[in-house]
Amino acid sequence: MADYAKDVLVDTQWVEDHLSDDSIRIVEVDENPALYAEAHIPGAIGFDWKTDLQDQVKRDFLGPEAFGELFGNAGVSNDHTVVLYGDRNNWFAAYTYWYLKYYGHDKVKLINGPREKWISEGRPTSTDVPGYEATGFQAQPGDDAIRALRDEVLASLDSGVKLVDVRSPQEFSGELIAMAGYEQEGAQRGGHIPGAASVPWAQAVQEDGTFKPADELRELYGAKGVTNGADVIAYCRIGERSAHTWFVLHELLGQESVKNYDGSWTEWGNMVDVPVEKDV
Repeated sequence: MADYAKDVLVDTQWVEDHLSDDSIRIVEVDENPALYAEAHIPGAIGFDWKTDLQDQVKRDFLGPEAFGELFGNAGVSNDHTVVLYGDRNNWFAAYTYWYLKYYGHDKVKLINGPREKWISEGRPTSTDVPGYEATGFQAQPGDDAIRALRDEVLASLDSGVKLVDVRSPQEFSGELIAMAGYEQEGAQRGGHIPGAASVPWAQAVQEDGTFKPADELRELYGAKGVTNGADVIAYCRIGERSAHTWFVLHELLGQESVKNYDGSWTEWGNMVDVPVEKDV
């Protein structure tokens, strides 16, 4: 994996070799949280992206204090290396990776391949929920260099920032507001933010969910003008697929100025008097 810009991936064999390593904490975050109870990597902590990682009153993620309590109570300290994986080719695992980086935790890796890869390889699984001793996890102030909010996205339309829409072509064109089988959080209108390039997230991975080599990724995003040094904001529908693309651009390809707009289309497609484009 040396062709990537940063050492942020681990393969399944590395994880199996480190199952007894107390310096790491394996964390599973799935779109379908019920999968964790069915089978998970031994010792893995399971977080529910809806009930654990999101504020239950307003549409936002946890503040730093609540985030620190969540991880600390689960047995994760600031000294642990967090190794993440999940279903859907690591959508919400990549989202949690971005989330940890936002709150200043740099000891974090993503398994190169989703939970399906681990299971298909016949590697050990468990249904036991680990009972790690609670720790003190201190979240740092949020890093606005990697998160974009709606006002910044609106301002970017006239600033030369490159927007990347990572949803399906049907969502991008406005043919569909949301794809069947995806977690549903509705928007009033379909389409895309004006000027956005369409680079569906799935084009970055191979059939087994592992990432394509760095040269192929550079060719993919370079063809859409994304890796030419411009500031980039990625978005999808609720921020998890765009976190996956943020991971590719920022961590694997080393592009410095990349942000995830986690409000994404469910915010933009519901706001009054913002510009929207349809078709390709």
